[in-house]
Amino acid sequence: MLGCAPNAIDENKVKQNMDGLDMTIFSKSGDKIYSITSPNSSYDNIELKFELKKPIINILDGEETKYIISSEESSLSDNNKLLKLNGNVKLKTLKKNGDILYADNFIWNIENTNYLLEGNIRFENQNILLNSGKAILGSDNIIEFFNPVKYIIKDENNENKYEINSENAYYNLDTESVSFKAKDKRVKSIIYF
Repeated sequence: MLGCAPNAIDENKVKQNMDGLDMTIFSKSGDKIYSITSPNSSYDNIELKFELKKPIINILDGEETKYIISSEESSLSDNNKLLKLNGNVKLKTLKKNGDILYADNFIWNIENTNYLLEGNIRFENQNILLNSGKAILGSDNIIEFFNPVKYIIKDENNENKYEINSENAYYNLDTESVSFKAKDKRVKSIIYF
């Protein structure tokens, strides 16, 4: 007579630890989608899941890097199609004005092409600072920030010039423009003199 206990599976997990992971993921047509480097990682053979420490991810557009993302930890699952990062997530564009998007968590379902960022969202470049609790970066290079949104324009001395509070904001990375929308409350602006 044979039997098994639910915790027997946990005891028999097979994990492979790797130092210095360097991996590139390709589409079915052979195009590079993204690459990952991590100084310390492990692969779970039962869950088919990578656990990565201090990863650096390059999201590619053809042969060129579109975004560089780093974090404390990440996991790669669902046959390399679901990427989750957490802890000090930092997404950088390669533009000259240095757009940087910070968050607590980042989720990317590769088949969806949208990036979901949650918790303590902060977008900044040399001119602006924008804060919210949640944001989505779409394939159209527009970042949608969700309620509540606080937007600050800086002057040449890096001091606040004016401030806008809104339910939602949309920042276009290509045109470097921002728009605000509110359904329930009005958009509130403060100008500093």
